[in-house]
Amino acid sequence: MTTHPLWRPFETVSAEDIAAARVTGAVPAPVEVVPPDPTWPDLFADVRRRLEVALGDRALRVEHVGSTSVPGLWAKPVIDVDLTVADSGDEAAWLPDLEAAGFELRVREPEWEEHRCLKGHRPEANVHVFSPGAREPQRHRMFRDWLRTHDADRAAYGEVKREVASRGFSDAMLYNNEKAWVVYDLYEKVFAADESHRHDPQPRA
Repeated sequence: MTTHPLWRPFETVSAEDIAAARVTGAVPAPVEVVPPDPTWPDLFADVRRRLEVALGDRALRVEHVGSTSVPGLWAKPVIDVDLTVADSGDEAAWLPDLEAAGFELRVREPEWEEHRCLKGHRPEANVHVFSPGAREPQRHRMFRDWLRTHDADRAAYGEVKREVASRGFSDAMLYNNEKAWVVYDLYEKVFAADESHRHDPQPRA
């Protein structure tokens, strides 16, 4: 079946997979969704500066993604960043310098495009590390850009986020699972509108 080359089938992550991906010592925190904050781009700029100072030209690309990158969207007050390095699986080439800069490795997923996630503080940030050519950062940018330019979808997504967060989740990954359906439906719109690729819609069952 012809479909968008960035697509992967909809599925939520099991509790077992979540536990396996977490690095020892990582502790889940309560989920809070707050009104949009105009200072979020400035906080991202601070995180980007710290990453670039720590890695120099090894930081191949640093992107603000996630809900805090979309003006007007309710979000967890955590800056999501996609960092591209030459080989995210080669932790020795970049992790020690990021740890020295105050970032903590929280998630290791070698089977998923060698994804790593680090936690930053002051400001709170999640730094997702990938290699060049990884599909997930491309999806993140497409999703961000769609929400920046489609007011109704941005508002609807914000409402779902607020409702799910109101249930009192103490683990962001489980919170993400509960809103995965709306993320999937939005991606269907994003991919269907991408004229550079053919996409066969795959509605949820």
